[in-house]
Amino acid sequence: MDIPNEDWRKDLDLILDAARQAGDIAHGFFGASPEVWWKNEGRSPVSAADFAANDRLQSLLLKARPNYGWLSEETDDDAARLSAETLFVIDPIDGTRAFINGEKTWCVSVAVVHHGSPVAGVLVAPALREEFCAVAGGPALRNGQPIGVTGDRSNGELVIAADESLVKKFDPALLGEVRRVRHVPSLAYRIAMIADGRIDGTVVRRNSHDWDLAAADLILERAGGQLVGLDGSRLVYNRESVSHEMLVAGAGHAVRSLLPQLAG
Repeated sequence: MDIPNEDWRKDLDLILDAARQAGDIAHGFFGASPEVWWKNEGRSPVSAADFAANDRLQSLLLKARPNYGWLSEETDDDAARLSAETLFVIDPIDGTRAFINGEKTWCVSVAVVHHGSPVAGVLVAPALREEFCAVAGGPALRNGQPIGVTGDRSNGELVIAADESLVKKFDPALLGEVRRVRHVPSLAYRIAMIADGRIDGTVVRRNSHDWDLAAADLILERAGGQLVGLDGSRLVYNRESVSHEMLVAGAGHAVRSLLPQLAG
C-alpha cells in the first residue's frame, strides 16, 4: 500500500489552508461585477478577483516555503523555477469565464510539484462548497470523503465532456454509446468530476497549461484515473514550455475507448 511522505502531507495542509483563504477572497468578488481585463490578444479574461487571490496565495505560500519555485497563471513567469526541485503551481481562479458570468463552477487550484510530478494538490470551489484534495500515496478526497472513478457502466454508456466537433468524428459504434454533458469552463473542476465519478472522461483541447492541470491530475490519479497525452504518456510539469498538446482524462475504461478515436 502506498504511504504518503510526511513532508507532502504537511504541504497538503499548507496549500489547503492557503486555497481556502484565496477562495474566500475570490468569493467576495463573486456576483459583484469585478473589474475585468483581457490578455492573450483578447482571448482570456482575468479579473480583479484573480489578482487578489493570487496575491494571497503568493504571500502565504512563499513565506512558508521560501525555497520552493513558483508558477502561476497570474504571475510573470520566472525561469528560476526550472532549477527548483519543488515548486507551487497555481491557478488562483480556474474557470474565470464562469466566475465573471455568475456560474458556480470555478475553483482555486494549487499544487506542489516535485521533480516534474504533482505530490500534493487541492481544488477549492467556494461557490459550490466543495473541496477536492490528494497527496502522493494517499486517497483522493471530496469534502473529506474518499472518491473514485467509474467502472465500466452496465448499460455500456460513456459519459464524457468533449466538444461536439470532436465527438462527431468518433467511430459509429462508440458514438452510439456516448452521452455528452454540458460544457464546464473550469478544466480543473471537469477533471475533478471524473475523479468523483460524475462523468467517465473528457478530452482536453491543446494549449492547456500546467496551472490548469497539476492539482487535478494528482486528484484524478489517486482516485484511480488517468490524465495522458495521445501517446498514453503521463504529463511532466515544470518544463520550459508549460502548455500541452491534446490530452485525455478519464477512468481507465474511458481512456481506453477515447484514445484510439483521437490518436493518429
